[in-house]
Amino acid sequence: MLSSLYIRNFALIRELTVPFNRGLTIITGETGAGKSMLIGALNLVLGERASSDLVRSGENKAIIEAVISGPLPQQLDHLLEEAGIECFPETVLRRELSASGQSRCFINDTPCTASVLKHAGELLIDLHGQHDHQLLLNAASHEGMLDAFARTSPETLAYREIFNDLSTLYRAKKTLAERAREARDKRDMMEFQYNELHALDLKTDEEEELEREIALLENAETLFGLGSELGETLYEQERSAYASLASARHILEKLVAIDRRFENRLEETRSAESMIEDLYRFVNRYTASLEFQSDRLDTLRSRQLQLQRVQKKYHMSIANLIVHRDELATGLLIEETIAEEIARIDRSIAKQQEQLSATAAILSEKRRKAALRLDDILRRELVLLGIQGAKFETARFAQEDPKGDITLCGNRFKALTNGHEKIEFLFSANAGETLKPLVKAASGGEISRVMLALKSALAESTALPILVFDEIDTGISGATAIAVASSLKKLSRLHQIIAITHLPQIAAMADLHLLASKTADNDRTSAQVVPLNNEEHVRAIATLISGAHLSESSLKLARELADRANSV
Repeated sequence: MLSSLYIRNFALIRELTVPFNRGLTIITGETGAGKSMLIGALNLVLGERASSDLVRSGENKAIIEAVISGPLPQQLDHLLEEAGIECFPETVLRRELSASGQSRCFINDTPCTASVLKHAGELLIDLHGQHDHQLLLNAASHEGMLDAFARTSPETLAYREIFNDLSTLYRAKKTLAERAREARDKRDMMEFQYNELHALDLKTDEEEELEREIALLENAETLFGLGSELGETLYEQERSAYASLASARHILEKLVAIDRRFENRLEETRSAESMIEDLYRFVNRYTASLEFQSDRLDTLRSRQLQLQRVQKKYHMSIANLIVHRDELATGLLIEETIAEEIARIDRSIAKQQEQLSATAAILSEKRRKAALRLDDILRRELVLLGIQGAKFETARFAQEDPKGDITLCGNRFKALTNGHEKIEFLFSANAGETLKPLVKAASGGEISRVMLALKSALAESTALPILVFDEIDTGISGATAIAVASSLKKLSRLHQIIAITHLPQIAAMADLHLLASKTADNDRTSAQVVPLNNEEHVRAIATLISGAHLSESSLKLARELADRANSV
């Protein structure tokens, strides 16, 4: 429950601590006394958007702190754990707002983001303000209310997981189809380039080989002349290198016979002779193998020019042209590959559609049964709240679609984010009138009572957080006000309820009555909120009946209302 709310330098509030109890807490006060500031401060500490205009004039910073006691919802435990926030027996939400517009958020004195604070606030306190009348009039909100009553969280979670997986498959298929279309658009150009490069039969080292062979053929005569000259110098001339070495060897052999120190030199000379002889044989074979092929040279030059042209055309080296050719070959097969991948995705889509349909059927049946129960509870609650001829129906609409992802009973339906049905509350306040969408059929006072009836229905089936009602009495009076007051009192036995009201019938039901007022001190206005004792509680009720000038009759009626509250 909300134990206390501390506010400093917020709007007209200088500093105050507001206590709260279990059961029903009622806040009353004259118009402009500060009731809306209290709700505004609570909204701020629950993570709503802040404005520097809310900081009290002349102050640097506003502080709002809410203390929540008791065990936390499991979802909040997980949220705090993920945010690295330690849990305590009391949970403290704090919001600081500077005059410059900067905002800081804390949970249990640990800094956190505004989104974490807002999420925590939503799990703890359900604040129903005047704008929530509009929320109820928006049919898009009805699905969430029905699902909360039906407790469909497991089914809706399972459905959304399949729905998201199916959406991912559709995106993947769309991407593949676009790639296939691009490949088809480029196919003619790719085929031309591939055929051109394939016909060239490119090889990685071909350029170097061409240059080497062309150089040989262009210099064949020079090579033959030099080879022949070398052969003569080495072996064929009368005073050739081989002949000179042979003469030197004979002399060394004679020297060795006399002095053994020439043995090594003799062996070196013999090796030199052998080397000269080997070189001569190589030169002979080389010159004999030389060919003077002008046709071959022309062919090689033509091939070299062909390679130079294709490199210039594509602005690529031979190595890169080979890579490009292989990529083109792969690209020309991509349509076939994509078709196979699309077929695989289509099979996965069919399986996901089956699972989605089965999950949608389970969800729909659970909603159908819950809608019947909710309709029955709402009709009874609305009668108790003074709408005697009330009719209420939770309508479920499904949109058939020949291409829809959900198939039920042989019909195909469009898959929505949370099932295949749209949910809308239909309402009629008077007997004999046809049911119409709530936005067209209900007045302001009726909307308030429908909302209260919904809260009462949800209270018995879900773990609602703390409930705060701002101006729940809009558009009602008399016997209807008594009915609304009784409903609030009964609801407060299950949940802590905080309500702002102008009606004595509702104020009389208070387990704790807080009075908002304004005081002036040194030309500065300040708002105060104080708890009332039993006698002050009766006088505050009387004030709501007759205004500031209390009469014995208004006091008597106030006591009767307070006594009657004890019997509810």
